Parts: sequence; C-alpha cells; structure tokens
Amino acid sequence: MSEQQLSREAYDRLQAEYDDLTTRGRIEVAEEIELARAEGDLKENAGYHAAKDRQGHMEGRIRQLEHLLETATIVEGRRSVYTMVYEGDTPDLAERFVIGSQEEREGLPADITIVGPASPLGTALATMATPGPLEYDGPNGVLKVEILAIDEL
Repeated sequence: MSEQQLSREAYDRLQAEYDDLTTRGRIEVAEEIELARAEGDLKENAGYHAAKDRQGHMEGRIRQLEHLLETATIVEGRRSVYTMVYEGDTPDLAERFVIGSQEEREGLPADITIVGPASPLGTALATMATPGPLEYDGPNGVLKVEILAIDEL
C-alpha cells in the first residue's frame, strides 16, 4: 500500500477517532456483548451476533487507523484544487480534483473528487504549477486534458 498524505486537520481527526475507538468504543461493545450473553443461548441470539459483528468492524477500523497514522505523511499548508476538462468536452463539463487521501473527504465540497498521489492522474496533476494542457497515461491509454484553473483550498 502506498504512503498516504494527510493534512494536519485530517491526521488529528483520525487520531481522535482512533483514541475514541480504542477506549470508549471497546468498552461499549464489550458491554453489549456481555449483556447479550446474559440473555442465554448464543446460537440464536441476534443481539449477541450483532454486537460481535460490530466489534469485528470496529477492530478492523482500528487496525486501518493504526496503520494510517503510523505511515502517513503530514502535508502542511493548503491543498491545490485542479479544475480540468477532458479533450473534446466543453468547459461546462469541467471537473475539480484534489490530490490526497479519501480520509480527507470530510469538509471538502461535494463537487471535488479526490485522486491519490500515486494514481496516474494524481502524479500528472502534481507536475502542474500553472493551467494549461496535460497528457497522462490512463488505464486505457493516453488521456488529454486542459487544466483550466489551479486554486487553493
């Protein structure tokens, strides 16, 4: 898995989520399991199975957060938003992209798509300092786009 880049705000938010899940979250789910266990037969105990399911999902998220927080690079400063249109499209079909991690989604406008820094588009956009034409190797061949604007987020 490639290294993730996170803003300080996203890193702090994920750290708070990790801290909450490893303390309050684990205690709450353990209590749910214990209460469901007290109801009797575990084979047909829907509450028990639901609590165990919740525990499994929570532990998976904890492992994901732990890895992300250990390996992420914190990117200071503002993010660039690239407004671009594919060759042959009109400017009213322009799309907006930001390079980053899906963990950055919170707080972004809905019309902005996040692309990974190691993706073909993310790698190509990172080379752009000013608007203009751009070609990059996509999964189905070379794609030509026009960068209309590069704004700060």
